[in-house]
Amino acid sequence: MTDVVTGLLQRARARITRYQPAEAAEVMRRGAILVDLRPTEYRWRFGEVPGAIAVSRHVLEWRLDVTSEHRLKELRRGDPDQEVVLMCNEGYTSSLAAHQVMTQLGLRRVADVVGGFAAWHAAGLPTVSRLTR
Repeated sequence: MTDVVTGLLQRARARITRYQPAEAAEVMRRGAILVDLRPTEYRWRFGEVPGAIAVSRHVLEWRLDVTSEHRLKELRRGDPDQEVVLMCNEGYTSSLAAHQVMTQLGLRRVADVVGGFAAWHAAGLPTVSRLTR
């Protein structure tokens, strides 16, 4: 028997687009918004993707509601077709969040990054560090 959260994850992933890190970088170059869901501590410790927008998971719905005055300034008001790619640390939280945002907010082009930031970094894609050594 599968635990409940694993079942939720499987159903979410069956309904969303999942990009490999290099594919996510390409859609970002074409205008998709990359949203980094990782906690501040992770971004400080492990780095960030240049151009990604940091949004705490607990306010994600407010920031991605294209009808809201609290939406990200990068989102076009009232445009449910603008592509948004979510990234967490390893690709689990982002899958669940992508599905939730699609079903609850009506966004049609929400994806996530397979393997999250860890896979992005391992693929040698651009990152920036906030720590000085």
